[in-house]
Amino acid sequence: MPFDPRLQPLSATEARVLATLLEKSRTVPDSYPLTLNSLVLGCNQKTSREPVMQLTDAEVQQALDALRQRALVVEIGGARVARWEHNFSRGIGVPDQSAALLGLLLLRGPQTAAELRLNAERWHRFADTSSVEAFLQELAERSDEKGGPLVLLLPRAPGAREPRWAQLLCGPVDVQALAAAQPAARSGDGLEQRVQALEMQVAQLGEQVRQLCAQLGLTPE
Repeated sequence: MPFDPRLQPLSATEARVLATLLEKSRTVPDSYPLTLNSLVLGCNQKTSREPVMQLTDAEVQQALDALRQRALVVEIGGARVARWEHNFSRGIGVPDQSAALLGLLLLRGPQTAAELRLNAERWHRFADTSSVEAFLQELAERSDEKGGPLVLLLPRAPGAREPRWAQLLCGPVDVQALAAAQPAARSGDGLEQRVQALEMQVAQLGEQVRQLCAQLGLTPE
């Protein structure tokens, strides 16, 4: 049966755990699947998280158990320490591109299509903002037979250039509360976006340098 957030929405802890597993599978594949300890650290990161949380091992384990019952995560056996991986795309019933957008909305809260494209750089490289909007529109128009809409386009806030999108995996959205909190919560977004863009450029340049050194037989310092 398709995932229907109207019948059994994700709790805040379940959403953080599921989205963190999805994030780490894309950004640090060498360390994935995650142990419980690594997952707790990822859930409690102070960067790229809105809101910042302080979850305990017990809270994360409880969320994992609940998500496993709904076939949204899988425990990997055969090792001394249990590891966990997500079943996001299949469990929610969306393509990988849509899963990336939903994961970002779960981790960072409402964002514009342009912000989602920038923040998704390490998850999935979208060709342009229009392609992001196309996937969001598809999620917003998800039929009742498939479980209903998974995102909502929020009213554009006064002074904002673009409207933001919010996820519905955790249930209905309080549009008025989000609108009231937007000015204070997003006052530093411009700087954060510029820093993220610079970090990505530095990472890309570093990779190019490593490739050149390898071709020339040099060891980068």
